[in-house]
Amino acid sequence: MYSYKDIWKVSYPIMLGLLAQNVVQLTDTFFLGRVGGIEQSASGLAGIYYVAIFTICFGFSIGGQIMISRRNGEGNYNRIGGIVIQGAMFLQLFALMLFFLSSFMVENVLGQFMKSPEVFAATEKYLSWRIYGFFFAVINVMFRAFYVGVARTKVLTYNAIVMAITNIIGDYLLIFGNFGFPEWGVEGAAIASVLSEIASVLFFVVYTWITVDFKKYGFVKMKFRFSVIKSILNISSFTMVQYLISMSTWFIFFMAIEQHSEDALKITNLVRSFYMIFFIPMNALATTANTLVGNTIGAGNAKGVLPLVKRIALFNLAIILCLIGITVIAPEYWISFIAPKDQLSLIGETVMPLFVLLLSLPFSALGTVTFNAISGTGNTKVALFLEVITMAIYVFAMFWIVIYKQMSVAWCWAVESFYWGPLLIFSVIYLTRGRWQNKRI
Repeated sequence: MYSYKDIWKVSYPIMLGLLAQNVVQLTDTFFLGRVGGIEQSASGLAGIYYVAIFTICFGFSIGGQIMISRRNGEGNYNRIGGIVIQGAMFLQLFALMLFFLSSFMVENVLGQFMKSPEVFAATEKYLSWRIYGFFFAVINVMFRAFYVGVARTKVLTYNAIVMAITNIIGDYLLIFGNFGFPEWGVEGAAIASVLSEIASVLFFVVYTWITVDFKKYGFVKMKFRFSVIKSILNISSFTMVQYLISMSTWFIFFMAIEQHSEDALKITNLVRSFYMIFFIPMNALATTANTLVGNTIGAGNAKGVLPLVKRIALFNLAIILCLIGITVIAPEYWISFIAPKDQLSLIGETVMPLFVLLLSLPFSALGTVTFNAISGTGNTKVALFLEVITMAIYVFAMFWIVIYKQMSVAWCWAVESFYWGPLLIFSVIYLTRGRWQNKRI
């Protein structure tokens, strides 16, 4: 049985890694806020678009991670390397497809659904460079799948620090044109993000070469075998669709807010920045639940899964309640750090939407752990089914509140509760009553 100390040992490096990775996003928000509100909003919207498209590849890597954690729990270490190598090769082809698809979407489709020509122009500039990151990001997610799957998560912290430092330096030089570099504004932020992903790949390659036993984990076998890809896809195909549905609706939410007004989008982008911070511990512990459930089942201890999930979920809830308490003490003070300097009036208007988001966070903390535990059992088809049902509820709420009624930004953020509440209920019901104990992968 994993103790709170064991859970913390696995999750805190992921948490620090996510913190550093989110510095990449927050740095863009901070620096572009000094350029202007339009550029800041465009980078936020473009970032959501990028993640929504790329999440297909991330979903594939989650399937690989589930297989790796199961093989690690079984002690079949020599079968792990093939999953990583062949997964990365397959995802390079996927990245090429996404690159051309995104180029077409940005040039021919995206502008048709955006109200503000200025926001669209800045979004297009950002994405024209950002989509080159696909080719490097897909390698990063397979390295991440390997290290999370074998519960060696400390490296994720080091890697994310490298990414954060690279991005901060790149933003400082390329957004403002310091030290003789060209002043590229929003395009400079996109280039800096791509450079940070390149630095991440280089770090993972060097670190793996120095520290990993290639023979033990089967990295010496470089032959491509589609049977391995097929095995990953048997699990990850459902996860890929699940992530695509989830992030696509998130992108639609931002697009719907953009139809209200430019200020509404700016406020929403500020609230999103806080959401990213809150999601650092939630995502870290959700990832921990995923991998520890896989290792627990692989070790033949299916009865230990439910107590483990409960322990991780309560741990997650405690951390989130602490963060909520810190936020509500001085919300305007925290908002002022990232608010556009040319529109400080937005600070006060952001407080109420932020408070509405805070109300949904306890459901998020419990729901994300229990839901990821289902994926950890290998039952990704069930996870997709639950996601689809929950998304139907979420989309209906979003259509009614955001699109049809066009309520205030604060009311718009209330739709988050329509996602996390049902997802938590459905996940608990399945884990306590469903048949997941004997799933073979």
